[in-house]
Amino acid sequence: MIAVLAILLAAQPPIHPQFTGGVVSPESAFSISNAQVLQPEELNRILHAQGANRPLVLQVGSHMLFAEAHIAGSEYAGPGSQAAGLKQLQDRVTPLPRKTFIVLYCGCCPWNRCPNIGPAFKLLRDLGFTNVKALYIADNLGADWVDKGYPVESGR
Repeated sequence: MIAVLAILLAAQPPIHPQFTGGVVSPESAFSISNAQVLQPEELNRILHAQGANRPLVLQVGSHMLFAEAHIAGSEYAGPGSQAAGLKQLQDRVTPLPRKTFIVLYCGCCPWNRCPNIGPAFKLLRDLGFTNVKALYIADNLGADWVDKGYPVESGR
């Protein structure tokens, strides 16, 4: 039983840093709990499921990267690390019911250095959204989504 548990735990990618000194900024990607994080294969499965509760997928990173390649069907919502980007995100979600299934992603850089996902996630939670997930991009969108053959689009 312990061996099985060890294998299962080892299969989970590390999301939180080992040494935070007990203090994690509320706007850091590390402030997002594992329960609120989706792995790329999980999101791909959700997006392909018939009759599933399809999420609103919002990219909160660089517009240049979004134009180059983004998750098929996703929308650009502004860079989460900038006030103007957070305003754009807020304007996009304000009319939605607070139970809307929303998935945020960036993909500009590794999860542990992403300046965008944490602030965007915090904003949606502060606005009262209760069904928000963050897509765990370990390295970048190219390596963790595009190279795996998951659906992408370009432009816009």
